[in-house]
Formats: sequence, C-alpha cells, structure tokens
Amino acid sequence: MSAAVEAGGPGGLTLGDVVRAALPHYTANHRLPVHHAKVLRAIAACRTPALGGHQYTCTACGYHHFVPHSCRNRHCPNGQGINGAQWLEKQVEDLLPIPYFHVVFTLPHELNPLIAHNQRELYNLLFASASDTLLQFGRQNLGAEIGITAVLHTWGQTLTDHYHLHGVVTGGGIALDGTAWVPRGPHYLFPVRALSVVFRAKFCAGLQALFEAQQLAFPAAASNLSDPVLFARWLRRCRRHKWVVYAKRPFAGPQAVLAYLCRYTHRVGITNHRIEELDLVHQTVTFRYKDYAHESCVRSMTLSLDEFLRRFCLHILPPRFVKIRYYGLHANRNRSAHVARARDLLAKVVPPLQIIEAANLSVNHVEPPPLVCPRCGRPTLVLVSIVHPPKPAIPILDTS
Repeated sequence: MSAAVEAGGPGGLTLGDVVRAALPHYTANHRLPVHHAKVLRAIAACRTPALGGHQYTCTACGYHHFVPHSCRNRHCPNGQGINGAQWLEKQVEDLLPIPYFHVVFTLPHELNPLIAHNQRELYNLLFASASDTLLQFGRQNLGAEIGITAVLHTWGQTLTDHYHLHGVVTGGGIALDGTAWVPRGPHYLFPVRALSVVFRAKFCAGLQALFEAQQLAFPAAASNLSDPVLFARWLRRCRRHKWVVYAKRPFAGPQAVLAYLCRYTHRVGITNHRIEELDLVHQTVTFRYKDYAHESCVRSMTLSLDEFLRRFCLHILPPRFVKIRYYGLHANRNRSAHVARARDLLAKVVPPLQIIEAANLSVNHVEPPPLVCPRCGRPTLVLVSIVHPPKPAIPILDTS
C-alpha cells in the first residue's frame, strides 16, 4: 500500500483498510475490551484471504477470479445493504395501509460520558423511555394501542457520540376495547413538547432507579457522582437541559416507510464510500460528512488513525444487544394476531385516497448481484472451489 491511498469507486478504500492500518499502533497504546478487539479483528480480516473465499473461473475468457469472504459482523459496512433488504422482506407483511410517522428521541450530550460507561443499561433505558412515552400518548390521546418500530443510533456524522432513537409509529391504532380502528390525521401525531417532557421524566426516573440499585458505573472524571447528594444535583441539572424530541413529516404511505427502514435499520457508523484518503506517513484518515449545522453541506474531516478508531469504538454495541425493537401492535408477541385484527378493522373504515393507493404493498425479492468477470465484464463466472480460511499455526512446545 502506498503512503497515501485515495478512494476510487468500488475498488477504493474500505473501513477494513483503515482498521488494518490503525489497529497495531492503537492496541499497543490502549487497552481494548475483549468484545471491541473481536469486532475490530473481524473488520480488519473482512474481504481478505484470511477468511477464505470462493474461487471462480470465467467461462467466456478463462480468467480465474478469487472473491474473499466478508466478516458478516454487524458493525462492518460490507454486506449491510443486502442484509437490510432481506430483513425488509420479512417486515413488509406487517405494514398496514395507513400513514406512518417518524419520531426521533435524542439524549442530551451531558449524558454521553455516563452512557459510554453503561451502554447496555442506558441503551435499554432509552428504548424503554421512548416506547413507553409513545404508547402512553397513544392510549391517553387516542384511546388506542399504536405500533412502533424503534432503531438505535449512537453516532453523529463525524463519529462522535450522539445517542438517539428513531421511531416509526403507526398513524392510529386499535381501540383499547378492541372494537374499532382509531385513525390519526395524516399531518399530526402527538405534541412534541409534551412528548419531550414525559420522555425526560421517564428517562431520569430510570436513571435514579439504576443509581439506587447500584447498577451504574461512573467515569474516573466523574467518580464523585457515586455520592447520592451529588448525583441528585447532577440529575437536576440534566433535567433543565432541552431534551429533543423531533417529529418529522409523515411518510407518504407505507412504501416510503419501506425505503426509510431499508436505509436506517442496518446502517453503521461510517460507510466505505465516505472514506476519502488514508495517509500512512502521517497516520491520518480523511472522510466526508454532512454538516447539518450549515444546511447539510458536505465537508471533509481529517483525523489521526488513533482518534478515528477511538471514535469508531464508541459505537460498537454490547454483545448480543438488540438494536431494532418492536412495541404495541408490532411487538413480537402476538404480532401476527394484532396485525390481522388491525387489517380487519381497517377494512371497515373508508380510507383516504392516499391510503387506498398505498394499500398494495410490495417489495422486490433481493438477490445478491451477479458476479461479473473483472477482465471481460460478463456475468459468466462459475464457482470452482470454496477456499477455507487457513488454520492457525499450532505452537510447538519444547519438551526437552
């Protein structure tokens, strides 16, 4: 690899290139959690002979082509597009022919250090607080049980910690007595200021409960928060901050919901196409980002490899953590029965024109793209053999 490598289309830089360049120096100077090291090693090995691959021959020109395996790690951008599309095929059966709303719950940045040291506990609390808030408003304002699909995101465009939850919410729900469908107007869900107040109260109450149960770990810079008086004072300050709940414009029918879900559910902190340059001499990486503070202008940022890897590790989820969750009508338990009941009730309602037009939901079955010969450009590659990963060398013990 040359001293400076630039992105160049499909064969350009990948996150794996950056991790391979950054990992040796980073691990020599920082102690990585075992799970983080496992994720980074998987990304570093992705699409390299270290994981084995498939050996092909082109029947048109005779060219031999080796395709290395991907790591299939959910933090790696390789393969996430097709994973998202295949997940989407399973979800389309549960979408209803109604308007859907997009609501975002964002935690204030003052909580970031605490979240970084209590990821599993506070991610779970974020899911619980946001979903309970929406379900409560559905029951109190509509008198109905609504459906929610929630997706956790932990990053901003520059890979800094920005903890927020995307919620896709049904525009209406099944009446609490189960006898009717209660619709919601196509332009308004719930008042966002009221959502924000209730969300803040639920999250702060959950924080207090975790503290009293001694289930919170505190960073060294804030170790004094283990004192109950100082923790209560800090929590009061957090309550005074603005807790942002943002309700975006409703989707233009369920088909738009599909497009949204496919983009967001399997997104990772940074994708390969955003990486512009890897400078091995100066040990830096340059990538593109959208500056939302200035009308989403596309800018470039250069970070040291150590800082890039530090930021990336902020967004490695705890082992086996579920980042897509379902509530209300879409809860995993009895989901099929709830959706079937909702469809029966909707059939008795005369829907608006846009709902009628969106009633025929479909999603194209996704197949992996055909392999094209890199020499002649024809889709005429034939699998010859599967190359397994090399076995690690077994050390020879000196028994003398």
